[in-house]
Amino acid sequence: MSIYKSIFIAFFLCFVTSLNAQYSAEYLKYHKLHPEDGRVRLQQETIITISIINDSLQIDQEFIEEDLYLNDAATYNSKNTLNFSAFFELKNIEASSFSYINNEYVENKVEKFTQKDELNQSFHDDSKLLSFVYSNLKKGSKSRLKYIQEIKNPRFLMPFYFGDYFPVQQNKVTIIADENVTLEFKKFNISDDQITFSKEKKGKMIIYTWVLNNQPKYEYESNTPSYKTILPHIVPIITSYKIKNEKKKLLGEVADLYNWYYSMVENINTEAPSEELVALVSKITADKKTDLEKVKAIYYWTQQNIKYIAFEYALGGFIPRESNDVFRKKYGDCKDNSSILYRMLEIAGVKGNLTWIGTRSIPYTYNEVPTPVVDNHMILSYENNGKTYYLDATGRYIKFGMPTSFIQGKEALVGYGKDFKIKKVPIIAAKENAVIDVSNIKIENGNVIGSSKTIISGYLKSDIFNTLESGNTEAKLKKFYKRVFEKGNNSFQINSFKETNKYHYDDDFIVDYDFEINNYAKNLGDEIYINLNLKKEISLFKADKNRKNAIEYEYQKHYKYTTKLEIPLGYKVDYVPESITVSNDLLTSEITYQVKVNEVIYNHEIELNFLVLSTEQQKEVDKEIQKIERNYKEIIVLKKE
Repeated sequence: MSIYKSIFIAFFLCFVTSLNAQYSAEYLKYHKLHPEDGRVRLQQETIITISIINDSLQIDQEFIEEDLYLNDAATYNSKNTLNFSAFFELKNIEASSFSYINNEYVENKVEKFTQKDELNQSFHDDSKLLSFVYSNLKKGSKSRLKYIQEIKNPRFLMPFYFGDYFPVQQNKVTIIADENVTLEFKKFNISDDQITFSKEKKGKMIIYTWVLNNQPKYEYESNTPSYKTILPHIVPIITSYKIKNEKKKLLGEVADLYNWYYSMVENINTEAPSEELVALVSKITADKKTDLEKVKAIYYWTQQNIKYIAFEYALGGFIPRESNDVFRKKYGDCKDNSSILYRMLEIAGVKGNLTWIGTRSIPYTYNEVPTPVVDNHMILSYENNGKTYYLDATGRYIKFGMPTSFIQGKEALVGYGKDFKIKKVPIIAAKENAVIDVSNIKIENGNVIGSSKTIISGYLKSDIFNTLESGNTEAKLKKFYKRVFEKGNNSFQINSFKETNKYHYDDDFIVDYDFEINNYAKNLGDEIYINLNLKKEISLFKADKNRKNAIEYEYQKHYKYTTKLEIPLGYKVDYVPESITVSNDLLTSEITYQVKVNEVIYNHEIELNFLVLSTEQQKEVDKEIQKIERNYKEIIVLKKE
């Protein structure tokens, strides 16, 4: 070996040794194990203590989190916040960052914590944010956070999760409960052979422990259903506790949850309705002959005139405000909307039912988890001739008879005074959420000149109306409609348009427009080639083949595109593609061609009958979409006669 090569190797070894010396052995270990990740959680521990003090329950939960940062994105984790409120009082917090200097970690304690009210798009009266900053976080640094919360209401024990969107090496949950406290534990996305569980008694306390280590990160993907459907977790429930030999029932059955809910609403709207509210109800129902017509008129007025703003102030997050207050202020949260709807129906001589419900972000049924974590929303139900109408006035432009899209398929806890029923909200059929488009086109010098009538209904219509509220100038509308209705290619331009039934709740929205697509048809010799697949809508529903999670959609959809091509004078149809139909339980799609004397009629119909697609269902749908996409490449050939 030459002396130069020996010197180079020695230099290289010194360089590598020096480089590695900047980082701890712990960092080198986990960077090798997780080379693509920005951080790893070394320790995640939750300790919940449930004691009986002065004849009442006291619940403290302590959290410990220790993270190691694996790349230069560490600095983005410097700013942190903790949430607390009247139900979750923050009692103690300690936070530190650790810099690796001279072969050891040096602690930098956080000294400054800033508290402020949480004010986003909605008002939150008592929700607070505690902000703090870890100093000097960089690759190889660590952070440690420890804090304690006191849970003020024993019904609000929260789920504890094993795993996150980064790797978690050690995860331990301990519940230390007085022997007179009875608990149940509901497991989700986890099996007994995955987790280590132990239970032991020490004195008058029972200790429950769960350990689930070495959890890989859970990949974030767009349009994935709630993390509650993915992450392993356990929901603890205090069913009862005993004080002085007297058993106090808390939760465990749906009736327990409902009785508590009802206790907070049974005395609302005790004051007489204001004269102004009575006069309004009389006015908007004056020409209505049936109860159903009265309910619809009141429901639409509430959607249009009561602005949705969320409130949280202790039990105010569960108790609706007086309808007179809501009417006077013209805003409220979901409970307040339900309160004024209930009172307005009552004034009109119609009975409504306060209804609790969880949005689709919550995957539990009431019997699975009969605690406040099962729902997060309130609406009003109305029953007529055996049909239940779910009235959610927090939505906008929601047609009477349709629930808001985010409660489709969910269980509803419907109140009937001291009694209740659990009902299932229907999923709205695809054909109710439709785009029906009929276009007439002709070819001029290779350009396509056309006119269309597009009819939009259901949730598709309400989504468009919500978007249109933000801009109504002609320039903004043209830009919006160009994007929504684009046909052929990106040279598509709308020249003029007319809107019918804009912002109408019951009738379909119609847009008539004239358009052109430059250089879309191709002339070669005595032949013209044109692809009549102007809208390739179905391709939008193909999933990434490497996707790891389910896909969730807001609602089912139906599309129907008809294009009538005027055959140019002196030409005849030389070739028309074959029609194609694909169908399974999730998707139906059909493309057909019909030749008449002076035109070719193209039809493309798509029906998407799903809200959530598992990874296996994605493969089924993609297989059918690929068949349609092959047909998307087919062209019409017109030949000079």
